[in-house]
Amino acid sequence: MVLVTGATGMVGREVVRGLPSGLCVRVMSRNPSKAAGMFPEARTVAGDYTDPPSLARALRGVHTAFLVTNRPDGDDDARFVSAARAAGVRRVVKLSAAAVLDARADDLITRWQRANEELLRSCGLQWTLLRPRAFMSNSLSWAADVRSERTVRALYGTSPNACVDPRDVAEVAVRALTEEGHAGRAYTLTGPQALTAVAQTRELGRLLGVPLRFEELTVAEARAALSGRCPPPVVEALLASAERQRAGAKALVEDTVQAVTGRPARSFRQWGQDHIEAFTPAPDEAATQQRMG
Repeated sequence: MVLVTGATGMVGREVVRGLPSGLCVRVMSRNPSKAAGMFPEARTVAGDYTDPPSLARALRGVHTAFLVTNRPDGDDDARFVSAARAAGVRRVVKLSAAAVLDARADDLITRWQRANEELLRSCGLQWTLLRPRAFMSNSLSWAADVRSERTVRALYGTSPNACVDPRDVAEVAVRALTEEGHAGRAYTLTGPQALTAVAQTRELGRLLGVPLRFEELTVAEARAALSGRCPPPVVEALLASAERQRAGAKALVEDTVQAVTGRPARSFRQWGQDHIEAFTPAPDEAATQQRMG
């Protein structure tokens, strides 16, 4: 049996959908009714990292698990690993981040991910680490401005990032969950080329058939935008990450997706084609744009 955590996130959803039919799949969620509607092919169970009995129930009978956590101020990984060991889980595939390899990265989020990796490596279970670059899907945060103003706003528009399609990360995760030969491996996952936000804006404009404008945010503007949805320590970690990207720390392209799956990593153009509806104005938005010229 395979347990998937974080199944409502970009990668987790694709992992559940990509697991072979006939495999017994269990999805752990704080809100089982919501997740069950998303994954009729899987059994959804209640589970919370802060509730040890619920973890024990979710992990009962599980052989491999996909672990996603997102609270850098918590000990969710330690709680999960402890429960997994007690339940007899054989292997854990952990979603980490490529930044852990950068000696210059010392922000809150990267320190947390390094500690989680060390925890997993020393826990006595089989482990596989997935270290993706930024997800191409992060550009969905631009969608509302693209639809309404044909504008992308971002920090450091000419800094490159070898961003990766979440579907490629999920496919590697599925391989690690269902095949032998991946235990004890750490996979750095990137797209096929390093792109800047300006280049992504240009590509989305080509796909939409309209020119898009790029507007570079100042650090102060980016901090204010992030502060609306993240606590201050996370905001500063994200800004520090952007500074490292500006210095070229995220431009290296790896061929890991090809090596693990047997096919090339998807391009940003492919990702954009498959998600272009998110950036396409609704009829009322299109009419407003025409009136505004």
